Amino acid sequence: MEHTLIQLAAGFEAAFTWWNLAFIILGLVIGIAMGVLPGVGALTAIPVLIPVTFYMEPVTALAFLIAITKGGTSGGAIPAILLNAPGSPENVATARDGYPMAQQGKPVKAMRMSLYSSVFGDMASDMVLILLAAPFAAVALYFGPAELTTIIVLSFTLIAGLSGNSLTKGLAAACLGVFLSTIGLDPEDGSQRMTFGIVDLYDGISLNALAIGLLALSSVLSQLFVIWRPGGVAPPESMPYDPKDQGILWSEFRSCIRTLFRSAYIGTFVGMMPGLGVTLAGFLGYGAAKRASKTPEAFGKGALEGIAATEAANSAVTGANLIPTIALGIPGNIAAALLIGAFIIHGITPGPFMLQSNGELVYALFASMLIANMAHLVIGRLGIPLWVQATKVPKAVILPVVTIVCVVGVWIPSNSIFEIGIMFVFAAFGFVMRKTGFSLVSLFIGFLLGPMLEHTLRQTMVLNDSNVMVFFTKPLTLPFTLLTIFFIWRLSRR
Repeated sequence: MEHTLIQLAAGFEAAFTWWNLAFIILGLVIGIAMGVLPGVGALTAIPVLIPVTFYMEPVTALAFLIAITKGGTSGGAIPAILLNAPGSPENVATARDGYPMAQQGKPVKAMRMSLYSSVFGDMASDMVLILLAAPFAAVALYFGPAELTTIIVLSFTLIAGLSGNSLTKGLAAACLGVFLSTIGLDPEDGSQRMTFGIVDLYDGISLNALAIGLLALSSVLSQLFVIWRPGGVAPPESMPYDPKDQGILWSEFRSCIRTLFRSAYIGTFVGMMPGLGVTLAGFLGYGAAKRASKTPEAFGKGALEGIAATEAANSAVTGANLIPTIALGIPGNIAAALLIGAFIIHGITPGPFMLQSNGELVYALFASMLIANMAHLVIGRLGIPLWVQATKVPKAVILPVVTIVCVVGVWIPSNSIFEIGIMFVFAAFGFVMRKTGFSLVSLFIGFLLGPMLEHTLRQTMVLNDSNVMVFFTKPLTLPFTLLTIFFIWRLSRR
């Protein structure tokens, strides 16, 4: 512990330079700006800017890229709160309580809670990264294909049961999402699966197009339907802005402290497990908060606790996904995989010997991450008055703008008219699902984790001669299997 503190102090000395601070701030601003655009996000900015970092010092370059990731995660909450159009998939759960709060005339309150929770989750996971990188990375080595399969199935059950009023409809939507994720070329033998000879489907349905269409554009269609139908009226605009009810009282923040710690723990755990992703962390944090709350009926209607749960969990992944990256050389998610490329560009090889061969740089990077959290709090706080102006724009202006932003969000990373068409197809499909009570969230999570579920399930069956009893006999699979059965029983009795 003492050695770690000494190393971290030396890291702060190396990281605390004007040049480094300038690029941390620039990275945060870029990340937030990218996060505000639905479907664009930090993952679009990072690969574009990695070549630029070749001319920087390694610490500055990596701090700059990580700052983009931190800003992008919290930036995606802004359109989720103000427009009900999440900037990134991980902010979908934020919209469940953030948007209703904005509609109640409290957009600043919602965005402040989102910002504070995001910084809290970030800081918590960064501390775990600094103090427990090697021991926690060792835990991930015990999770094989069977364990990951049971974790994913448990996640489907929790999300299906908590994202809607019907467990059956939720599970059906999740299964449909998994089915849609199988479209494309078989990862094992390269055979075509439901591509119908369309070359654009060889790589499967675009996650970006599906997410934007299903979650953002379908919301626009729902609001337009209310306006256009005979006798329809426009959805209510936000209530008059009340400056007296925009701050976060200490009593309100204190009531969310348990939720913040719980979600930070969940996000850190998910971040340490390669491949599970930020989106899953957000929904698990939200579901855990709802189950633990004394007033679960308030969730989905503008509960501060719901915003805190989601943002703390998804932001906690940012630091935690570097644990397997630094200690094992295994990326925790796509952002970490891109950072591995940046490490290699600067002559650094992630893995077990990284702390030995590049210890000074690693601790300077840790210090830069902590500095970025503090800068994030200041920059985010200063930017809230700017973003809240969006609530004063009439729906007649907002909805077309959101539609255009959605189209741009699909076009920028793909340059594909076909994917724009896919987006509109899923927008219509999402509209129907909203009207019939099926869970959009369950379908999306099913699609997101479908490839991983297929991969781990195939590996499990091959390694165990297709014996399904492996899910009930291994020490680490049995608890997750029993939890899945318990939650299905419990949620079906609601």
